[in-house]
Amino acid sequence: MQLSNYSSFPTNLPVIAEDELFLYPFMISPLFLNDEKNIAAAAEAIENNSLIIVCPVKPEHEGEREGDAIYDAGVIGSIMRKVVLPDGRIKVLFQGLARGHIMEMVHDNPLRAHVDLISSMAVNELKMDAILEVLREKVRALSQVSNYFPPDLLRTIEENHEYNRIVDLICSSIKIKKENAYKLFIERDPEKRFLMLIDELIEETEANKLQKEIRSKVHTRIEKVNKEYFLKEQLKQIQKELGTDTHRDEEIEEFRKKLDAKKDKMHPDAYKEINKQLERFARMHPDSADAGMIQTYLEWVLEIPYGEEAKKALNIHDVENQLNKDHFSLKKPKERILEYFSVKELLELRGIADKEGRGAILCFAGPPGVGKTSLANSIATALKRPLVRIALGGLEDVNELRGHRRTYIGAMPGRIVQGVIEAKKMNPVIVLDE
Repeated sequence: MQLSNYSSFPTNLPVIAEDELFLYPFMISPLFLNDEKNIAAAAEAIENNSLIIVCPVKPEHEGEREGDAIYDAGVIGSIMRKVVLPDGRIKVLFQGLARGHIMEMVHDNPLRAHVDLISSMAVNELKMDAILEVLREKVRALSQVSNYFPPDLLRTIEENHEYNRIVDLICSSIKIKKENAYKLFIERDPEKRFLMLIDELIEETEANKLQKEIRSKVHTRIEKVNKEYFLKEQLKQIQKELGTDTHRDEEIEEFRKKLDAKKDKMHPDAYKEINKQLERFARMHPDSADAGMIQTYLEWVLEIPYGEEAKKALNIHDVENQLNKDHFSLKKPKERILEYFSVKELLELRGIADKEGRGAILCFAGPPGVGKTSLANSIATALKRPLVRIALGGLEDVNELRGHRRTYIGAMPGRIVQGVIEAKKMNPVIVLDE
């Protein structure tokens, strides 16, 4: 099929606006049409047995069919076949024949334009052959780092001597931005087209080299991680078969060292309980249900700063001043707090020791934002003691709070509080915050 079989140029032709593809001459490509203007243009070309021009839509104007949204150049060709799809779209098989330039739009629906051919300028064949060899070299370099060029296409580029045909073949095979593809498409000077395409090939080659290097590094890293994972799993299985798990033994030994270092500073009952749990953890299978819970308990309780003492003596005036400084009103809560600390200070002044380390629990109840936690913070500031705040998140079950039931995997708050209290001399201010 040739242009000579149709009317001479310039002539009026229907226009199809293509949103995604940038077509080139000598390409046979399927087009999927789903808007009225494109379908009407294809129908007119088929009905009149005429040529049609397919023009790409400018970037960020996809879906628009106005003249300003469409490039003023495209591929002139014919529609070989038309198929109506079940979803209402029209599929046409388009064959490109030549490059065309829109001189002016003559009709809006369907799109029709006055079109002329883009003719090439005369060239110096000796110079063009030299540039062509450079172009082929860049194509070969790109083919080594990408899969853009199948062997048949490479052979065609090597054997062909039609300058514009070579440029169109290469442009249809590589990724080029629409703006750059349009500049290459409308250029009438084959020499400039070659030079512009060489720049695109160099840029694409560098980009593909970088991508290939990154993929290679990622692949190597993944292989290394997978290899380490499989080796570690194999080592675990071997250790299980031999009955020796060095990592677990090292972890248990670390727990023992921490416990021995804190033995002189903690209460004997606390040491006895922690040692009991540690021995139980050492005998327990690592995959058992309670192993993770006991390990968490040991990690928490061995981080408690046993032996650290609060040196500041209790002074009721400091507590009263701090409460009045931080809180306005709240008369009843402040009176109850002062009453509690007055009794504590009186016991100290009379030399009566609190042998069992017991104390009253102050319970502040009320809606959010009334000052419950800030009262505890004021007490801790006045006493220069650490404030331990444990948010329970609406915990209601008393057994879960106490940590008595081991069936509750999350029953750690009570055990943590118990461990903190076992430090005794530290005397923290503890807040269980719902």
